Amino acid sequence: MANEFAKMKHLRIGLVAAVLVVAVALLSLYTVVSSPNFSPEDPGAWNALLAGMSLGIPLLSPLLLAVIASRLTDIEHTGNGWLLQSAAGITPGGICRAKLVALGVVVAISTLVTSLVVLALGKLLAGILVPVPLGHWAGFTLCVLVVNLAVLALHILLSAKVENQLVALGVGVFGCVMAVFSQGLPAALAHMTPWGYYALAKAADYQGDGYVALPLAYPSIAVLAVVVGAVFALITFRFDRQEA
Repeated sequence: MANEFAKMKHLRIGLVAAVLVVAVALLSLYTVVSSPNFSPEDPGAWNALLAGMSLGIPLLSPLLLAVIASRLTDIEHTGNGWLLQSAAGITPGGICRAKLVALGVVVAISTLVTSLVVLALGKLLAGILVPVPLGHWAGFTLCVLVVNLAVLALHILLSAKVENQLVALGVGVFGCVMAVFSQGLPAALAHMTPWGYYALAKAADYQGDGYVALPLAYPSIAVLAVVVGAVFALITFRFDRQEA
């Protein structure tokens, strides 16, 4: 595990995560600035920032998750890491699981920091006066984190299996398109791809004359976590048996 964190430091994975935090924060703030009906005293003022994050995270996360998964996994392909660590008794499946834990820590921190930064911007720059809907805000953060980790896990598997990392990055770009496109689809169709679950985690949207809160699809996102977790475990254990 320590090796994975050392690799991340060398590959500047933290910088990529920081880009996500800053970009989503700016997009969220832009949502407030560009809204003609925004008022800091409006009871639903926080919904503008939630809507901004609900758009910014799907727009950027799929590609940036593909980038960090690809960078941390590609080093095993180019440096014979699979073979060297296998000689030390660490199986390819074990390496993938370690990468998920290490990158998962980074993704969890960046997701939480993004949420807190946008919250602070709402108070300090947007001057929102009404109380923060903490329950809905925390629920949105949790749902987005689960979707991010699920997409990350799938990208680690893809980058481990396919040596050409351009494929993984291409899938990341496709994921950005699907994540944004899915926000206009019925919920049933949004369930069809892992990126569609960003739409199910959408916390607010513009309706009528302003932004309104939307219900979060907790059951669907919980099912995503279980299914992706099972798939990740199954495939990485198959990696272990193949190596044996």
